[in-house]
Amino acid sequence: MKTEFLAGLAIFSLLGGSALAQNSGANRGSANRLSGTDNTFIMKAAQGGMAEVELGKLAQQRASNDAVKQFGKRMVQDHSMANEQLKTIAANQGVTLPTGLDPKDQAIMDRLSKLNGAEFDKAYIRDMVADHRTDIGEFQKEADHGNDPAVKQFASMTLPTLQEHLRMAEDAQKSVR
Repeated sequence: MKTEFLAGLAIFSLLGGSALAQNSGANRGSANRLSGTDNTFIMKAAQGGMAEVELGKLAQQRASNDAVKQFGKRMVQDHSMANEQLKTIAANQGVTLPTGLDPKDQAIMDRLSKLNGAEFDKAYIRDMVADHRTDIGEFQKEADHGNDPAVKQFASMTLPTLQEHLRMAEDAQKSVR
C-alpha cells in the first residue's frame, strides 16, 4: 500500500504539476484564489496533516505496542509527504497555510504527552481511528465536490492512503485492547 501511495503522489506530481505550473509564476504571492469550501478544506487538511506528523512522532516515543509505534512512524512518513504536496498547491493558489497546531490538536498533543505505554497506546489509537473516519469523509466530499482541480486531485489521491491508515489504526486498536 505504501508503494501505491508513493505512486499516487508521483502521478499527482505529474498530472497536477502541469495544472499547478499554469498557476505559478505571476500568480505567486497574489490573493487567495480558492473558493470558500476549497479554502476551508485545504486549511483543515494542513492542520490535520501537521497534527498527524506531531502525534506520530509522539507515538514513536511513548507507545509500548509495536503496532502503535509502527503506525506512528507511518503517520510521520505519509503525512509529511502529503503536507509537502499541500504546500505546493497552497503556494500556487495564494493560500498561506497555518504553521502550528490549532488549539484542539494542541490539547490532544498535551493530553497524550502525559501518557506512556499501554495507556498512551489506547488513547492514541482511539483518537486516530476517530480522526481518520472524519478525515475520510472530508476528503471524499472534497474529491467529489471540490471546485479547484488541484485541490480535488489532492483529495482524491490522498483518500486511499487515509483509508489504509484507518484500517491500520483499527487493527492496532484490536491489539491494544
